[in-house]
Amino acid sequence: MTEVEIPQEPVLSPLEAFVRAAREELEEVQRKLNEITMLVEQSQGEVDKLTQRNAAITVELHQLQANFDTVPREDIRATYEAAQDAQQRLFTMRGQLEKLESDKANLERHASFIRRTLQLLEGGPSLEIADEEDERFIETGIEDVIEAQEEERRKISRQIHDGPAQALSNFILQAEIAMRLFDTDPERAREELANLKEAAASTFSQVRDFIFDLRPMMLDDLGLVPTVRRYTEAFKDKTGLDVSLVATGSERRLEAHREVMVFRAIQELLGNVRDHAQATQAKVMLDMDEHQVRVVVEDNGRGFDPAILKSDPPPGRGLIILQDRIAKMGGELEIDSQEEGGTRIAFAIPSGD
Repeated sequence: MTEVEIPQEPVLSPLEAFVRAAREELEEVQRKLNEITMLVEQSQGEVDKLTQRNAAITVELHQLQANFDTVPREDIRATYEAAQDAQQRLFTMRGQLEKLESDKANLERHASFIRRTLQLLEGGPSLEIADEEDERFIETGIEDVIEAQEEERRKISRQIHDGPAQALSNFILQAEIAMRLFDTDPERAREELANLKEAAASTFSQVRDFIFDLRPMMLDDLGLVPTVRRYTEAFKDKTGLDVSLVATGSERRLEAHREVMVFRAIQELLGNVRDHAQATQAKVMLDMDEHQVRVVVEDNGRGFDPAILKSDPPPGRGLIILQDRIAKMGGELEIDSQEEGGTRIAFAIPSGD
């Protein structure tokens, strides 16, 4: 009986095995990219619809103001509640779209990196082509910086539109209600004015927070430590989180871009504690010596596995971007976190003196 020989796959060299794995990874990334592109398009369509609905309800509110005496009170309340619902849905959907666009950008960068790697390993590009690729990567880095700036502006624009701008529109309606009630129900009119005053105070507080987040004037006038002290106190008041600050070393002014970077980093880390850690306490330590500025932010909340930051795509971009910025300034960031033991994140950058 003749034995049937079973063909065996050729043994691949380590380089060939790597190339094959890279191509499979590229196919998988491209598949995910196609899926998330479709989700982005669907979400953008939903945002457009909600934006139109929000605009239509705003028009209805203005019509109510013009015909206040003839519109039933229940209709006023129903339109008011519909406006609030539309604003909340739009805010939520925009957040979802923002997350999808972030994930898509991460996948596109990952796919671009794999393609470039395969080109270098398989195609053997000339030095001229490689230089062109390097230039393109530099351009991409500049584009990322510009896009980050624009995204921050879009975020602030949405916050102002969905917060103070809508609140100011509602102030007009509340003031109109109070004016109409003065002759028929003075007590009810006083209640409406009290509600208007409370809403105005809350909106004013939001505007001050936006201004502070955009660019705290204290940072220019007084420097890093007083600004961080003011921020942690305000953060404690707003969130109810027990936040403490310990500032040590030689308190002094730094170059403006270093002060901004350290302040924004502390903002990002405290924001993560507020949004994700489920903590009751947080501590910020800021030390300035002759050669470096060192910051530690730790909390007693729910930790996480730092390895997830290396996943593709990562669950969030904040820490990744922060880590990259610190590295570009010649510093380093360390993460120590356990799921049940809280989180401690430390970073240090040269003081530039």
